[in-house]
Formats: sequence, C-alpha cells, structure tokens
Amino acid sequence: MKCTRLLYLGVVLSAFIVLLSCGGSGGGGQTGTLSVALIDASTDDYKAVYVTISEVHVHLSGDAWKVLGRPKKTYNVRNLINGVREEIAIAELDAGNYIQLRLIIGETSDDGLNIVGEQHPYANYAIGLDDTVHELKLPSGLQSRVKILRAFTISSNRTTELLLDFTISQSVVVGGNSGTWLLKPAIKVLTTEEVAIIGGAVVDGDSKPLSGVLVSAQINDTSASDTKDLVVIETSTVTAEEGQYIMLIKPGTYNIVAYRTGYYPAVKCAVSLAERQVPENYDFALPSAATGTVSGNVTITDAKPGEYVTISFRQFVDCGGTDPRMEIKSLNVINGGDYSTKLPVGFYDAVVSTEGKYSILEVDVGVTEDEITKLPISM
Repeated sequence: MKCTRLLYLGVVLSAFIVLLSCGGSGGGGQTGTLSVALIDASTDDYKAVYVTISEVHVHLSGDAWKVLGRPKKTYNVRNLINGVREEIAIAELDAGNYIQLRLIIGETSDDGLNIVGEQHPYANYAIGLDDTVHELKLPSGLQSRVKILRAFTISSNRTTELLLDFTISQSVVVGGNSGTWLLKPAIKVLTTEEVAIIGGAVVDGDSKPLSGVLVSAQINDTSASDTKDLVVIETSTVTAEEGQYIMLIKPGTYNIVAYRTGYYPAVKCAVSLAERQVPENYDFALPSAATGTVSGNVTITDAKPGEYVTISFRQFVDCGGTDPRMEIKSLNVINGGDYSTKLPVGFYDAVVSTEGKYSILEVDVGVTEDEITKLPISM
C-alpha cells in the first residue's frame, strides 16, 4: 500500500508543479489568463452534493463586472477531493488588480446523470448516506450571486489559477423536521502559487486501509474573543478506497485531525506547511470505539427564515503541553429542526453558534455506549 500511496501523491504533486510553472498564452498585449477551478473541503456526511454553476464573473478594480465563463453545469463537489479539481472557467483578461469574483448559482440542472445513474432531480441537492435526496434551496433574501471577496492580480502574459475550496460542512444546512434544507455556499480561495500540499494514509487498528475518514486541518486561536473561533477548520478531505488522502491548503501551522464514526480520532500536532513544499506523509491509525448518540431540537429566539445554528463537538488533545482543542464533528441545523449524531464514548464540549448571537458553550457533554444523550439547543 505504501508504494501505491507514494505514487498517488506523486501524480498529484506533478500536476501542481506543472500548474505552478505555467506561463501565459504568449503575445505582447497587456493581458493574462485566469483559470478558476473547484476543489472541496469535504465531509463524510453525504454521498454527493450537487451544485449548479451558471456563470462566473470577475471584478476589476474601478471597473464593472466581467463574465469569465458560462459553464451552466451541475457539479458533484463531494468528488473534488484528494487533489481532484474541476475547471469551471478560463479566459484572457486585461492585466490589473481584481478585487473579487462571484458565482451565479443556477436554477436548472444540466442533462447529466448523478452517482446513482439518474437525471438530476434538482439544480442543487444533497444525497445522504442513506440515499435520501434533499433539495438545497438558497435562503430567503440571498440572491443566486455568491460573491467571493478575494483580491488577485492578472499579470501580462501569465496564467493565474484560482482554486475555489467549497466547504460542504459549512455550506449545507440540515432541515430536520422542517423539511427545508439550505445551500449557503462557504468558499475559500487559494492560488496555485501559494498552495501547500499534505498527504498520507489512514488505517484501522489491524493496519487495514480505512476509506471515508474525514481528515481536517485545524487552527487553534487562543486569542479569539468568541468561543466558536477557538477552533477554525481551514480545509478537509475524505480518504479514498485505499485510505489515502491529499489536501491542498494555505501555508501555515495546523493540527491535522483524522476521524471516522466508530473510531477514536487521531491528531498530528503543530504540522508546519510551506508553499510549494513537498511534505512527508502524515499517516494515522484509528482504534475502533464504542459510540453513543447526541440528539436534540434547535430553537432560535426571534429567528428570521432560514436561520440555523452550527454545533461543534470538541475535545482537548495532548500535544506535549499545549493541549489544544480539536473538533471531532460539526453540523448545521435549521431553526426548529431536530438533529442526531453518533460520537465515540467520552466527554465533549459543544459549541453552539449562530449569526448575530453570542456563542453557547456546553461543557462535559457525556456520551455513553449505545445510549442517547439529549442536548436541546436554545439561543
């Protein structure tokens, strides 16, 4: 498996070395090329998440919006993991400083087939682990235009590639008994010139490869004024069939956390990543764990339509004296909805947050084997 994993990592790294060395399209005009591609900060909660992108626009400083491309395509962003990316637009642009870009979310799917071989039932939807299909609606008051505030420069006769890291865990809001699931796109932007790459493999206690493991890069900010910001998920991915994973990430120092339901989490502390660095493999072995369930209902006082909470279950981890928190599991639940999630037996801090309100910290939430712990949420 090790040779296969190294080859897998090498192919991805080779592809990005080519991208990093790209020049422009030639010619002497004051123009350059911009390529925009989707990648995914993934989650293990869904088999597929489909998003239809109709158009891609860019905004030059002091100028109007310009159409970069019209893909009019339905993408399974859940598949864009482990170094896989999907180009959604490429065009020649005037050289200069651009201040933002935006995606136009489509209302009509393309004529392709989804992972179960059927035509898309909706333009934007999720397929759960139990094969149930949930339409994802844009919240009331949110137009289909998703603005991404990230400045970038187009240089003459050069190619710039932007990677849009679509974070499913923050973008999909579970409807619970309300029946209404929401799409609130959360997107981070990287350029291939600043990207760092980390890879490795995950096995179980018997050294067998584990697929479907959520591997996340987490930042601990002890200076944060809001409890929810003490742990920030920079990006994440899910291991492939042979247990391998690849993450494309902004350079920095992270705690790398691996977790799958039915296993105890594992962490690599204070991993430092530099841009264009070819890192060592960071491998994990996850011991099996007994699990219990945490469930409850969500109530937000004076809530507007579409408001939801994010529930983050966290534990302290021994990192040689620093003892940072790590997030084990998070979920978004719409106001009035029910939630239920399995966790390894143990104690957790539950951080509950929603826009416009102070976060709530529920400490020492106990999870007992094969039992249900009730944790109603009221904000």
